[in-house]
Amino acid sequence: MDFVGYRLRNNLFVAPMAGVTDRPFRQLCKKLGAGLAVSEMVTSNSLLYGSAKTQRRANHDGEVAPISVQIAGADPAMMAEAAKYNADRGAQIIDINMGCPAKKVCNVMAGSALLQHETLVGQILSAVVNAVPDTPVTLKIRTGWNVDNKNAPSILRIAEESGIRALAVHGRTRCQQYRGEAEFDTIGAVKAAARIPVIANGDITTPEKAKAVLEKTGADGVMIGRAAQGRPWIFREIEHYLATGEKLPPPAVTEIQSILLEHLEDLYGFYGTETGVRVARKHISWYTKGLTGSAAFRHQMNRLDSITEQRTMVEDFFAHLGQRHEHLVYDTSAESSDEELAA
Repeated sequence: MDFVGYRLRNNLFVAPMAGVTDRPFRQLCKKLGAGLAVSEMVTSNSLLYGSAKTQRRANHDGEVAPISVQIAGADPAMMAEAAKYNADRGAQIIDINMGCPAKKVCNVMAGSALLQHETLVGQILSAVVNAVPDTPVTLKIRTGWNVDNKNAPSILRIAEESGIRALAVHGRTRCQQYRGEAEFDTIGAVKAAARIPVIANGDITTPEKAKAVLEKTGADGVMIGRAAQGRPWIFREIEHYLATGEKLPPPAVTEIQSILLEHLEDLYGFYGTETGVRVARKHISWYTKGLTGSAAFRHQMNRLDSITEQRTMVEDFFAHLGQRHEHLVYDTSAESSDEELAA
């Protein structure tokens, strides 16, 4: 896929997710079939540039190009400065967050809260585009603020006039958060009116759903977020299905064990021991959720504090699972409310 001046492997995008799409996760998703992975959102507050969290989020060492960095904020000048800061440090695409529904983001009039203020949207987009004339700028939004104000088509017009090169649209309003089902009629309307690439996002959990969304909306690509948590191979599954119409067999238990252990090593190296172990817990939870015997495993995993203990327990769990099943088998009787481990 040709996308804002770059040739991508395909039209499958990893959605930016705070606390998830760090460098190790982005690299893994790209390795397993994603065409592009967008970073966690980086603050536009220059006072926080020196914080460990912000510096980690701006760390792209060894990452496969193109490198897309998402910035968030509500002040045009600060957003322009954030774009320049990240472009100077290796960002090849700047993505603007106007889709996050989190209260702490919206309460400072950032993320999807901006959809209520179209004039300010235009000011921010123009400021960022003008600040990095040699770097393509993309935008992620929702369908609108609430069901009575689905103004995504209007935001598209403002984006195109401002010089935005591509638009990703999540099929929910801000007020919906992640409740209910994503709707794609609005995305289809946006695509029909667009002169720039439009990427569809929301509830894309299977190869069949990806194909259906592409056909329904006419979108240029699909963006996958929560469905890739603990299942980064979803990108190769979708890629194969879109190319052949056939589904890949489920991954072997031994392969999942290898993928997870490699992911853990990257997390330990990226975050250091203490934070690495803590961050790893949620990923281990996602990889194992629904597998036979995993509830007790995750409960015990949450008590471990060392890399060695964590690694050994993962190896033992998958070794035991592999003795009974060649491929992943999910326990359909497991409680859907089984809580994931906290980071």
